[in-house]
Amino acid sequence: MHAALELAQELIRRRSVTPEDAGCQEFIATRLAAAGFRCEPIRCGQVDNLWARRGSASPLLCFAGHTDVVPTGPLAEWHSDPFTPTLRDGKLYGRGAADMKSSIAAFVVATEAFVKERPKHAGSIAFLLTSDEEGPSVDGTVRVVEHLKARGEKLDYCIVGEPSSASVVGDMVRVGRRGSLSAKLTVRGVQGHVAYPEQVRNPVHLLAPALAEIAAVAWDEGNEFFPPTSFQVSNLNAGTGAENVVPGSAEMLCNFRFSTASTEASLKERFEALLKKHKLDYAIAWTLGGKPFLSKQGKLTAAVQAAVQAHSGVKTQLSTAGGTSDGRFIIDICPEIVELGPVNATIHKLNEHIELAAFDRLPRIYLDILRSLLP
Repeated sequence: MHAALELAQELIRRRSVTPEDAGCQEFIATRLAAAGFRCEPIRCGQVDNLWARRGSASPLLCFAGHTDVVPTGPLAEWHSDPFTPTLRDGKLYGRGAADMKSSIAAFVVATEAFVKERPKHAGSIAFLLTSDEEGPSVDGTVRVVEHLKARGEKLDYCIVGEPSSASVVGDMVRVGRRGSLSAKLTVRGVQGHVAYPEQVRNPVHLLAPALAEIAAVAWDEGNEFFPPTSFQVSNLNAGTGAENVVPGSAEMLCNFRFSTASTEASLKERFEALLKKHKLDYAIAWTLGGKPFLSKQGKLTAAVQAAVQAHSGVKTQLSTAGGTSDGRFIIDICPEIVELGPVNATIHKLNEHIELAAFDRLPRIYLDILRSLLP
């Protein structure tokens, strides 16, 4: 517990607001090198990545995570400096405490203990770290995966340290994620004076009935592992700033979180068919944030469930809920992925924190998984 807590505190002190790493990966690499890892920094644009591996045989178990954190928000509303790790009321406070510097600390401490216990362990252990998970995610894990694919390096198992738990460490783990498809829609009309409606085409009025129909669509019914695909508008904007002017265009930002019951192509086709049905003059720009994925259920899932039961005393629920994660990139080179980390109640919030009890459970859970998969 104390070793993981001390390492988490050291990482929190480093102001690694995305895409900055602030020396976190170099510090971790020094620890890993001492444990026999070959450490390979991979710099892409403004992003720091680290690939570290111990051993060359299979199976290969990888710990994956990110050293970057989201901005703090108003400092005056924090009860203590977000980059000064603070122990209070049985919790560790600081930006990144839950998402996800404590997981990385637990990864390292568990691995150090395992290597000391079994210096000639079977298979290999790897770390894949990035400083681009909380940002656009274009120069981070995806680039490392491309690098590994180019040289034929594949993973057998991957544990992503995202804060997956609901109430107790390990009570919920992610075995997949929904896809994310965003759109920027511009509906064109004719600008003019509000007093002359016969001379204008109000894009807000034109969009409204189409949007009502789109919002009511059941895109799919989901399946055993995924809820139905959801559609949400995140912004709707029009106007010139004057109350007596009909705008010439309206802009809408929206997003699909979609299951494996739909595809990127099917959602685009159905969405644009409704726009055309309402005879809108429009332009649309699509952005695919990530495809939905579902991990194979095998030895890794079984090892996770056994370790969580042993150290948290709860039965693990397998879930695909939540936002996107870097698992969407890793699935290309790894058939079995789980996301297993601390409770996610305070992630991205003011006064982010983690229960100190997690520093006892997480390293022990990760250590048991190593023992199970790399005897």
